[in-house]
Amino acid sequence: MEYKAVLFDLDGTLIDTANDIGDAANRVLSNRGFQTHSISTYRLFIGEGVKILFTRALPEESRNQDLINACLKEFIEDYRCNYNVKTKLYDGVPELLDILKLRGLKLAILSNKPDLITKDCVAFFLSEWDFDVVLGQHDSIPRKPDPQGALEIAERLAIVPSNFIYLGDTAIDMKTAVSAGMFPVGVLWGFRSLEELKENGARVVIDEPMQLMDFIKT
Repeated sequence: MEYKAVLFDLDGTLIDTANDIGDAANRVLSNRGFQTHSISTYRLFIGEGVKILFTRALPEESRNQDLINACLKEFIEDYRCNYNVKTKLYDGVPELLDILKLRGLKLAILSNKPDLITKDCVAFFLSEWDFDVVLGQHDSIPRKPDPQGALEIAERLAIVPSNFIYLGDTAIDMKTAVSAGMFPVGVLWGFRSLEELKENGARVVIDEPMQLMDFIKT
């Protein structure tokens, strides 16, 4: 297959955000008198959007929609000021993006992070590369694994989904890729395991970013 575009997840795929997300979430929980969590635990919470993160992080006996929404609002206010304290690009990502652009592939990002924060992160960490489309979570597009966001990106770029590689680190990403008809590639430097990726549709799993080039014709 000749691929013409790569659609990336953001957190756990291009940038390691777990520390800043976990720290911001813990500040929200601590301010409300709730138990905080380790960063390794947040690596399991991340991937389905901030509302789901707080559904998991709050104690079950205290969980209700009003509280989750209040924590979500407080988290966004905190995280927008602190998203770049400990977050960094994964090793090998700059080299991969350089060669993909050199080869003329279209690049896009689809995240379950709120859209404004997604764009903040891309502008700060990934400004050296020209992404053709960047989409975060917003009301008009359902969260991944619904394929609507991925399909909208394919439509904007006028490239059929089967000509996309989808690169991500979670079950949610693999399910999104499969549902959208894209080629699902799982990454092991992110937040989840080899077993999770394979069980949810990864056709290929790679250990480091430049291994992706093995599937792109020169």
